[in-house]
Amino acid sequence: MNDRRETAIFGAGCFWGVEQAFRRIEGVIDTTVGYAGGHTANPSYREVCSGRTGHAEVVRVVFDPARVSYRELLEAFWSLHDPTQVNRQGPDVGSQYRSLILVGSPEQEAAARETRAALESSRQFPERIATEIEEAGPFWAAEDYHQRYLEKHGGASCHTR
Repeated sequence: MNDRRETAIFGAGCFWGVEQAFRRIEGVIDTTVGYAGGHTANPSYREVCSGRTGHAEVVRVVFDPARVSYRELLEAFWSLHDPTQVNRQGPDVGSQYRSLILVGSPEQEAAARETRAALESSRQFPERIATEIEEAGPFWAAEDYHQRYLEKHGGASCHTR
């Protein structure tokens, strides 16, 4: 039995809808919504929403690479939001909603950059791809009430494509 697990971190707007989309992918073992890409230790939701911490709302995805590849997760990421938006997704506005891929290895970075370049070359979007690709730093889990929010409360109250 393969017990290998890998982790990916994506920011694509409101983390509730992003988490829900990734949880539906076969091979995804677990998800955690949280904050990353900022400069404050252990930020709260209120602090992140202020725009002063530099964090983005992100989803940490734990997956079985024997069942779903990192590239397949990247395909899902690109398809569930508008990567040309700067500091917003749909009605959600602010730097915490930026499009972001936080990579944990040189292989992840190469795949993220290759898929971004391919998407830019495809001209699927008339605007430039704004998605940031950065090395993963500290990840701070969001408050419990944010975890699996849409599963607990129903509905699709977050903007995803």
